[in-house]
Amino acid sequence: MHVSVVPPASPPSPPASALPSAAPSAAAPTQAELLDFVRRTAADAELISSLPLDPEGRTWVRLEGPGGSEAWLIGWPPGSGTGWHDHADSVGAFLTAQGELTENSLAARLPTDGWKTLELTEGVDRSRRLPAGRGRAFGHHHVHEVFNESTEHHAISVHAYYPPLPQIRRYSRSGAVLRLEQVERPEDWQ
Repeated sequence: MHVSVVPPASPPSPPASALPSAAPSAAAPTQAELLDFVRRTAADAELISSLPLDPEGRTWVRLEGPGGSEAWLIGWPPGSGTGWHDHADSVGAFLTAQGELTENSLAARLPTDGWKTLELTEGVDRSRRLPAGRGRAFGHHHVHEVFNESTEHHAISVHAYYPPLPQIRRYSRSGAVLRLEQVERPEDWQ
């Protein structure tokens, strides 16, 4: 399977036995609960090793997340990445299960609507390396890019979002200029 955007089109769901158990929640899962879910899921060596890896494109399996969240197990071939994007009104968490990912993010709240180009101020860039076992949670409208810098090894990660992704905004970046390029909705991923 190949994919150049996140989230990928919904592939067939794995058998129920391949899904980590998630207790139903009466309330929406918190960022901490999503991070706990991706940690527990990443620790499932059998599930992680079951992900088919492609040398040229990202691969994925949709998982059942806690409390109605959307979750994915994603394989990243060497040199692959997402490009700058956000998850709109969803909060989320992700964790590297195998290999290492790098996340570049913006420590600034962007306007949600009504703009096409923004000039970012100095000091808003953040970068973190996420080796196996490390991850993070994030809030609404978190703008980032995630990539596998390795030239030789795949990385595998687990992601969870709540509510299920209503849209993803894609950006291009040139120096301090961030430009909104595209808004994707779930029907665009089918």
